[in-house]
Formats: sequence, C-alpha cells, structure tokens
Amino acid sequence: MVANWLGNKCFKVVHQKNLVYNTCWEDPRIDRQALSLGSDDSVLVITSAGCNALDYALQAPKSVHAVDMNPLQNALLELKCASIRTLKYQDFFDVFGRGYHSDWQSLYHNHVRGSLTPDARAIWDRRLDFFDGTSRRKSFFFRGTSGLFAWLVNGYLKRPAGLKEAIAELLQAESVDQQREIYQERDINRLLWSKPLRWALRRDTTLAMLGVPRSQRNQLDQCYPGGIGGFIQDRIEAVFKTLPLRDNYFWRVYLTGSYTPDCCPEYLKEENFETLKGGLVDRVHTHTNTVEGFLTGHDQPISRFVLLDHMDWLYDRYPELLASEWQSILNRATSDARVLWRSAALAVDFVNPLMLQHEGSQVQLGDLLHYHEELATSLHARDRVHTYGSFYIADLFGRSSGEVGTTPASAGVAA
Repeated sequence: MVANWLGNKCFKVVHQKNLVYNTCWEDPRIDRQALSLGSDDSVLVITSAGCNALDYALQAPKSVHAVDMNPLQNALLELKCASIRTLKYQDFFDVFGRGYHSDWQSLYHNHVRGSLTPDARAIWDRRLDFFDGTSRRKSFFFRGTSGLFAWLVNGYLKRPAGLKEAIAELLQAESVDQQREIYQERDINRLLWSKPLRWALRRDTTLAMLGVPRSQRNQLDQCYPGGIGGFIQDRIEAVFKTLPLRDNYFWRVYLTGSYTPDCCPEYLKEENFETLKGGLVDRVHTHTNTVEGFLTGHDQPISRFVLLDHMDWLYDRYPELLASEWQSILNRATSDARVLWRSAALAVDFVNPLMLQHEGSQVQLGDLLHYHEELATSLHARDRVHTYGSFYIADLFGRSSGEVGTTPASAGVAA
C-alpha cells in the first residue's frame, strides 16, 4: 500500500504542469493497418505528442480529434499544426526533426505565434528555449519529463568505453543480421546493462519520468519474469536484435536526440508536410478534456477510437470511471466503430466484464466487442516501439462466432 501510494504520488508530481511526451511512443504504421481509415471516418485519439494525430490526418479521414487532459500535450500539437501552416519545410524539419532551430525565436514571433490559440500562445511564450538550442539540453527531444530521462540516458551512453559508438553502428546497420552481429561483437549487452541502470529502471521516479504509472509497473511485476526491469531489458534487446533499426525513428530519436530525413515520422517528410499544409492539417482538432468529457459534449459520431494505454492507469486509480468512459464511447460510436488500445499487461482482463447500458438493457462490454486476434498478433510483433505487453483491435457491436467477448491472449508480447 505504501509503495503504491508513493508511486502514484511521484507520478502525479512529475506530470503535474509538465510536458511529458515530446514524441509519440505508439507505432502509427501498425495503427494505419488496424484502423483502415476512409474518407468518412472521424477519429478520436489521445493526443500525447500529436505525431500520430498528424499521421492519421495524412490518410484523409473526415476529422481527427486529439483529446488530452494535459494542456501542454495539446499545445505541442497546436504548435506543430501552426508551424505546418506558416513555416517552410526546412525550417519546420529543423524545429521538429533536428530538435532545434537557431532562429526559432524570430520564426515563432514573426510567423507561428499568431496562428496559436491564446492558451497555447501563453504556454509557448514561456518555453521558447525548448526549440532554440541554447540550453544545456540542446534538442527539444531532451525536454519534458520523458526527454529529461532520454538526455540522462544519452549522457550514460558516453560513459562505458565504446558504447556510444556501438549504438551508432547499430542505427546504421543495413540488416537485422548485421545488427545482431554488432550487438554480439561489441558486447553491447554487458556495456549497456550496468547495475546502476538496472537499479534506475526499477525506481518510481524514473518510471514516472517515462510516463509509466504505478499500475503498469504492478502489472509487469506480477506477470513478467524479472518484473518491469526484466521486461524493459528484454524488450530493448529484442529491438536491437530482431527489428530493423534503419527506419525505427522511435529509438533513433531517443538514442540521439534527433531524426534524420530518412528516419522520422511521416509528418516530417517533405511530401507529407506539403500535403498537410495543403489542407489536411485543418482536419486536426485539439480538446483539453477527458475522453468521456469530450464525447459527452461532442454531437457528431466517432468511428475510430485510439485509446493508447491509458486504461491501465484509469482502471487502477478510477475503476468506476472506466465503465463510464466506455459508456460514452458506446453512446457516440458509429455502427461500424473500431477501437484500438495497448497495455503494459500481457493480457487485459478488466475490459470485457464492464457492465454498460445498450438498447435498454445491461450488457457486458465483451458481448459487444469483436476482437481481431490474428491481425493484432501479427501487427504487435512488428511494432517498432516494442515496449507494450499487448495490443488490441476490436469492433464495437461486432459479432463473430467463437470470438465475441474473448480477450486475444495471442496479441501479447513476443520475444
């Protein structure tokens, strides 16, 4: 009980009034396949850093609603949208790809600022040093709470002789076989996983900086050999040895503090930047609210819901709100709605039993869900982030003999 209280307290202190995520840690490439977006779709996604909202917008759905309780996360997406509208591509890439621009203050005041809402303007007026390269943590991707930990990790990588150079070799490898060879020959496992690092990854303060609530730690400590520390170590080793790193922009930016034009989110590629600037960026809307609060006040149907991993946190701390959130999803969903979510747990057991009102009767949520197990399992294995325990794709109101109401255990993490 004391450990849980301290963990939750630490998470709240770290996250209160802070930018937490400077980049999204969910792979939109697999989301695109799971969502199968069309021109009539309206998407709800939890904002995070906004990268994936812009990625979905490139598929030209009717609208993308980015919802987050943290106003700084929405302000970041607003800043990206305003910069797409007002900046030239190279300036835009320097800011959000390289992570800083030496003339950012001029660009901001002369071009970007006027396109922001008053709330976002007030936030960025006080944080211009996030992008101008003048601070000790030069890159934007070393700012915010998760960015601070990335900066500390980058400092750590310079300490063991040869580790930083070995990581650079991994990122330039031409194939997974070459990555595996570098990993073994350069003895990266021994150099990287020192006792101090393993100790740090088990601390609540560290996990809070990474955006990991106590509930997710508890899930992995209970169901994964070696607990959360063992899970993180195994997942990162799998990324380095089994997944192509040449286009893995998640780990590149984390390990270097910047993207490259060839290894970056889709919205940072020049042709996609121009497509967004041509009008698709105007289909992205930010809402500082809870998912339930937004849906209750929104008067249009939603056909695609991307809930990230926030149900882990909601179930642990406010279980009564989980049912009411799903009720609001049910109330606002189209008849062909699809829901995506991730979890730290290897299998989620708290979604199907939720009791909801549907067509005048109390029903279990699991009776209204059709899980796409094979698709989820296939996509989850190719997830470039590779740090979630399980991935779920479910159609609301779907019916399929033998599948309705079953949780896809096979969509859990694979070594």
